Amino acid sequence: MTTFIASTAEPEGDRGPAYWFIFQEDRLLAWQRGEAAELPRAADASDLGLTPLRQLYLGHLHDDDGGRTECYCAEIAPNAALPAGMIAEGLRQIYPRLDEATFALAGRAVQIVAWDRTHRFCGQCGAQVVPLEHERAKRCPECGLVNYPRLSPAIIIAVVRDAGHERRILLARNHRFPPGRYSVLAGYVEPGESLEECARREVCEETGISIRDLRYFGSQPWPFPNSLMIGFTADYDDGEITLEESELADARWFGADALPELPPKMTIARRLIDWFSAGAVPPGDEAARPP
Repeated sequence: MTTFIASTAEPEGDRGPAYWFIFQEDRLLAWQRGEAAELPRAADASDLGLTPLRQLYLGHLHDDDGGRTECYCAEIAPNAALPAGMIAEGLRQIYPRLDEATFALAGRAVQIVAWDRTHRFCGQCGAQVVPLEHERAKRCPECGLVNYPRLSPAIIIAVVRDAGHERRILLARNHRFPPGRYSVLAGYVEPGESLEECARREVCEETGISIRDLRYFGSQPWPFPNSLMIGFTADYDDGEITLEESELADARWFGADALPELPPKMTIARRLIDWFSAGAVPPGDEAARPP
């Protein structure tokens, strides 16, 4: 088993080939290996024929046999030429060709690179900031303001109801979705709002539905651009669907045997819908199992 250990303290001395999460704008660089994509490995980015605008240490991968592989993220210029055999693709496009662990690290890397690029100066006094040595943060040497990478918490929720002998799930079509695709409801947490309050507000605002028996399901970092998705399930309580038309094109109740086009497998949205389809519940919540 391999475990990722996050760190900002770059190892001292010589190192072997490291994994490089290198981005050209928001596209990840990888070697084209038939239908697969392979992350580049090298002791330094220059060994790949690339000149980074910025690079940061991510941490290291540690396996059960004591092996250790360092991980770095970097950014190159938008017009930089790529080595022969190397591709640059957005994370959504390259996902099917990466394993889950690599995709998760790529999501971490793209957010750290973007934060480093967009937070070079103090938002309070305008002075150039400096990175702190032992944590992922930057400090202003003039006014002392400390800045950390931004995370935007958002809830995502599967609302289910009984319809005779059938359970149904509330799915909606956002105006931005590809034609025919539906998903569970989601929305960002507002200042001063709890996750539970956000879940109830978002469902009510977007569909006019009230919910009860809110239950935690799971979470997923979502680097588009810097979200943390916190998943819930809930039961329908009251109300008829009334669309927030500026946000949604449609919303309906669907049975497990008549689902529309769904989000990709990599998403927590799809995990919530698959949970509903399987008639399962999150671990430890057996009382909520559908009849």
